[in-house]
Amino acid sequence: MSRRRLTLPRRIALAAVPLALTGVVLAGCAVAADTSSAGTSTTQTQTDTSTEATTETAVAVDSDLAAEAVLAANADTTVVRDDEWSESDAVDIVLDGDSASSDSDAVSIDGTTVTITEAGVFRLNGDLDGSVVVAAPDNAQVVLILDDASISASGGSAIDVQTADDVAIVLAAGTANSVADADAYADDADANAAIYADTDLTISGSGALEVSGNGNDGITSTDDLVILSGEITVDAVDDGLRGKDSLVIEGGTVTVDAGGDALKSDQDSDATQGFVAIEGGEISLTSGDDAIAAATDAVVTGGTISIVAGEGQSSDAGAKGIAAGAVIALDGGEVTISSSDDAVHSDGSVGIGGATLAISTGDDGVHAEQVLEIRGGTVEIAQSYEGLEATDVAISGGTVSVIASDDGINAAGAAAGGEADSGETLVIAGGTVTVTAGGDGLDSNGSITLSGGTFALVGPANGGENTVDANGTIAVDGVAVATVSASGSAGSTVVITNAAGDVVASIEAGSSFSGVVYGGADVTEGETYTVTVDGGSAVSATASTTVQSAMGGPGGGMGGGPGGRRP
Repeated sequence: MSRRRLTLPRRIALAAVPLALTGVVLAGCAVAADTSSAGTSTTQTQTDTSTEATTETAVAVDSDLAAEAVLAANADTTVVRDDEWSESDAVDIVLDGDSASSDSDAVSIDGTTVTITEAGVFRLNGDLDGSVVVAAPDNAQVVLILDDASISASGGSAIDVQTADDVAIVLAAGTANSVADADAYADDADANAAIYADTDLTISGSGALEVSGNGNDGITSTDDLVILSGEITVDAVDDGLRGKDSLVIEGGTVTVDAGGDALKSDQDSDATQGFVAIEGGEISLTSGDDAIAAATDAVVTGGTISIVAGEGQSSDAGAKGIAAGAVIALDGGEVTISSSDDAVHSDGSVGIGGATLAISTGDDGVHAEQVLEIRGGTVEIAQSYEGLEATDVAISGGTVSVIASDDGINAAGAAAGGEADSGETLVIAGGTVTVTAGGDGLDSNGSITLSGGTFALVGPANGGENTVDANGTIAVDGVAVATVSASGSAGSTVVITNAAGDVVASIEAGSSFSGVVYGGADVTEGETYTVTVDGGSAVSATASTTVQSAMGGPGGGMGGGPGGRRP
C-alpha cells in the first residue's frame, strides 16, 4: 500500500477576519459611484451607528480556502497502486454458478461462499450465485482481479471484506463485471453493501463494473475508498459510493443512481477525515438526497461532473448538489448541477478558484454559513431563489452570472434580522459580475464594498426591493457607477453601451425589472452610458461618484432588512 498525500495548515479560528478590503461600505436604493482618482465615496443608512463591524467580522474561517491548502490539512489517504503488485502472481478462482474452484491454499470454498484467507493476488472469472469473502490477516494486502466475473448474493454482500490491511479491486482490461447483493439486510448487519470493505479499498483497471445495491449501499469502505480508473456503474437503493474516512476519485467513468447520497464520506469524529475529493474522471450522479455529501470537506480540482439531486430544480425534495460540513473548495473541473435544494452548500465556508459551475436550483445557487470566496473560475446560475448567499461574500476574480427570483447576492447571517447593521460584508473587488434578480441585486445585512472588477445589475420590479441594498454602509472605492431607470420583463435583452457606442454588456433578464446598474474599475466618472431594452428607446445616465436610486433620485434610506430564507 502507499499513503497518498493529496497534493493539492489545518483550518483555524480567527477572532477577527478583515473582509472589507478598502474603504468603509454602503446603503441605499441603488449604487454609489467613484473613480480611483476621486477617493472613496461612502453612504450610510439612517439605522447604522457604527462602522466597526464593516472592517472586521468575528467568524471562524479557514486560513486558506484553496483546494491545495484544504487537502493538505486532511489526513493521508491509503491507496494500492498498480506498481505495488504483479499480475504474474495471480491465483485463479473459477466461479461456476453455485460452486467454485481454486488450487490455492489461501482460498477456501464452502458451498457458494468463497473465502480468501491470505495476502495475495486473486483472479476471479465466471458467474457465482453466492459471495466472495476476504478474511485475511490484519497486515495483508489483497488484490482481487475481476476478469469477466459476475457475483450475485441472495443473503448479503456480493464481496465482503472482513479483515485485511488494504484491498484492491482491479477491473481487467476489456472485461464486463457485475456484483449484486441481497434485497434486504438485518438491522445489525455489519456488511450492508454490494461491495463492503471493513478496510481501505482501491478500485482500478480499465474494465467495466456494474454494481447493484439492492438492499442498501452500492460500494462501502469503512476506511478510505479510492477510485483510480475503470468504468463503474452503481445503482443503489441508498448511498452509491461511501468511504467513511474519505472518498477520492482520481479518474475513470463513474455513474451513480442512488436513492440516498450518490457520493458520501461521513466520518464526523475526526476533523481531518470525512472528506470527498474529486481530481478527475467523468462522473454522473443522480441522487434522492445529496449528490456529494461530506462530513468535513468537499474538494474538486478536475474532472467533469454532472449532478441531478432530488429530481432537479423543479422538485421540492430538499436534496443538495454538493454539501459539506466544513469547507467546499472548487478549484478545477466542470460541474453541472440541477438540485431541488442548494446546489452548493457548506455549513462552514466555500472557496471557488478555478472550477466551471453551471447551476439550476430550487433554492440557493451557492450557500455558505460563513464565508463565500470567489477568486476565479466561472459561476453561471441560470435558476435560483437566491444566487449567492453567505455571512461574508468576497468576489475578487472570475466570471459570475446570477439569475435569482429573490436576492442575487446576499450577505446574511443565520441570526440576522431587523434593519440594523449586523456585521455581514459583501465585497466585489474584481472579476465580472452579472446579476438579474426579482429581489435586491446586491443585499447585505451589514455592509457592501465595491472596489474593483465590472458589475452589471438588473432589477428589481417592485418598490420594496433595491438594486443595491445594505443595512450598514455602502462604500465605492476605485470604481464609478451609472444607474438607469429602465424596465422590462423576463427574457428581455438589456444592452449597455459607452459614449463611443461600444457594447460593454449584454444581459438577458431573468425576471421583470425597473432599474439597471453598471459599474466597475473601467467605468469613467462623467462618461455617459446608455441602456436599451429589446432594441427600444435608449435611456442614458452619467457615471458618477454619488449614490443614486434606480429612479434617478438620491439614494440612501433604510436598508432592506434580512435577506432571503436560510436553512
